[in-house]
Amino acid sequence: MSILNRFLGRLLSSMIVLIGVSMLIFFIARIIPGDPARIALGPRATEEQVTQMRETLNLNEPIIVQYGLFMRDLARGDLGISLYSNRPVITDLAEYLPATLELVLFAGVMMVAFGLPLGALSARYRGQWPDSLIRVITLLTVSAPAFVWAVGLVLVFAYFTPLFPITGRISDAMTIPHVTGFLLIDTLAAGRFDGFLSAIHHLILPAFALSLSGIGQAARLTRANMITTYEQPAIEMAQAYGFSEARIANRFAFKPSLIPSLTIIGLDFAALLGNAFLVEVIFAWPGLSRYGVGVILQKDLNAIVGTVLIISATFLIANIIVDFLVSILNPRIRLSENRS
Repeated sequence: MSILNRFLGRLLSSMIVLIGVSMLIFFIARIIPGDPARIALGPRATEEQVTQMRETLNLNEPIIVQYGLFMRDLARGDLGISLYSNRPVITDLAEYLPATLELVLFAGVMMVAFGLPLGALSARYRGQWPDSLIRVITLLTVSAPAFVWAVGLVLVFAYFTPLFPITGRISDAMTIPHVTGFLLIDTLAAGRFDGFLSAIHHLILPAFALSLSGIGQAARLTRANMITTYEQPAIEMAQAYGFSEARIANRFAFKPSLIPSLTIIGLDFAALLGNAFLVEVIFAWPGLSRYGVGVILQKDLNAIVGTVLIISATFLIANIIVDFLVSILNPRIRLSENRS
């Protein structure tokens, strides 16, 4: 199977999964107790107003008909009006998604930058004090959820020692033209290097809190895989040829161990989008996850489905990217694809 055919196959299966997710969340959102029309209009609304709102939302139609109307509108790029913000859901997603993606991408970079080297260092010095120290630290990071670390980081680095800001994405005194919604890009596009530094300054604490669990998982998995690789005959042969320990670790042990670690990092990265809501609440981060919590509490049907579809699509895209990266890193997979 060629790489193009593999990509098309994964893309087709991802589309089928997205349709299944849309059906599932569509039906679940409509059987949750509570009348969306009444919730949207408030307790003082008259029955006539509630009835009119239900007709506007097509809630009087059979649920199969409702789903058909939803898919028709979705094919045209219309997710309806959000009862939470009274704006098109597409507008809300376009506004909030870049903030969360920027946070998640920064957290993903931290997972790779800290998790893989820590795991490699722990494996290289296995059984010694650096290994023991790293194992204790990584065990702590995976034992507590992200919001616990977020609160702890706020107390240590923003309250007791005010080194980092704890709210927003950039300094309130700065006005950056909106181009992409990604402040790291928009500040550079505007030539505002001070704004770029301010955006990074605001990103560090929430991204680090969000990435800690993934850092620990990546480090522990990399360590375990590298220790297994060290037991292979190829490592003994490299040692017999007199290669340095650093070269053996980096060239012969780390790369084969990277494949399973990369798979886990890809899954963790996709999961960050759904796990970021408490971190966004703690740091007042105007992102999609925080928006998703609000629409769920308001039983905003259109916004709930739109938010879940975006998170699911990101998860599937991350899986596809990881699949191709693994194919590149693993020559056996690449050769088998070329033969077929």
